[in-house]
Amino acid sequence: MLKILQVGYPLAPVGLDATGGAEQVLSILDRALVSRGHQSVVIAGKGSRTAGPLIEIPLPESFTGQSQRAVWEAAAGNIRQALRRWSIDFVHMHGVDFHEYLPPPGVPVLATLHQPPPFYGNGAFSIARPETYWNCVSESQRRSCPPSTIEPMVIGNGVPIDRFPAEPAEKKGYALALGRICPEKGFRLAIEAAERARVPLGIGGKVFPCAEHQRYFLEKLLPRIQPPNRYLGAVGFARRVRLLAHARCLLVTSLVPETSSLVAMEALACGTPVIAFPSGALPEIVEDGRTGFLVPDAAAMADAIGRAREIDPAECQRQARLRFSADRMVNAYFAVYEHRERLLRQVS
Repeated sequence: MLKILQVGYPLAPVGLDATGGAEQVLSILDRALVSRGHQSVVIAGKGSRTAGPLIEIPLPESFTGQSQRAVWEAAAGNIRQALRRWSIDFVHMHGVDFHEYLPPPGVPVLATLHQPPPFYGNGAFSIARPETYWNCVSESQRRSCPPSTIEPMVIGNGVPIDRFPAEPAEKKGYALALGRICPEKGFRLAIEAAERARVPLGIGGKVFPCAEHQRYFLEKLLPRIQPPNRYLGAVGFARRVRLLAHARCLLVTSLVPETSSLVAMEALACGTPVIAFPSGALPEIVEDGRTGFLVPDAAAMADAIGRAREIDPAECQRQARLRFSADRMVNAYFAVYEHRERLLRQVS
């Protein structure tokens, strides 16, 4: 039996209803470990929902330098507690700040890099700790990593295909844009594209208690969301599937290189085409003209919204099942947990 310690980003609760891709991936792995008879222990923010034992990290009311340091100290203490209590075989870390609370030497660590490399502090790419490994979630992300003595492997993300509709649903007239509410997601461009196409737009996502994000939402985004457009708030998994299944299309307007896009995978699993900027890994997910369109700007996105019906919903679902299954992702991670030395030599 494997005993795996999963460590999430301390400031975000994990679960299938989480907004962030890192939190959703951790949740999928946690559930898979338990369902296959293994031990899963999770360290994550308060309010997380896990299948295995959860060690909570209290969430601060606001994100400041002082509160961030306190959270890192709490995460490091919880890791030491978990290592003392359980005979952990492997620590799998998911936070963008993972290098600030690495466990002491003695247990192998895999850090999955869910964010673009520039989002990580310098210490993330100069780790001297023995048996510490990286995973990138796309080839484009691996290519963008700075030189390091640690050669990353690539295990792409996946979504729980069996929880999506077996057949495409009837499409309605609206478009969707889903994700964390922050400047780099480019939601204002999604609004511009939808307005040009004269199509209602639903924007869904959580606003985290970060001053920059809240200011962006209140001052820049919310005033632009006028009828027939709507702000949907944080969107849990079941509601997200319903919305995606009936949407004309999903708009992805990221202004930074996306390392992956779970919501794009989810849209395709629902039979809904994705119209996206070719940012980072999105060309690895969206096949232009087959499962959606890759466009350079909001004007071209508006034109593509009008062409969304050219994309076959059944082909979107077929490609999602072939390429983006959570089972494929889980099996690849399990192979690392079980045979790390052999596998790491193969993928390096």
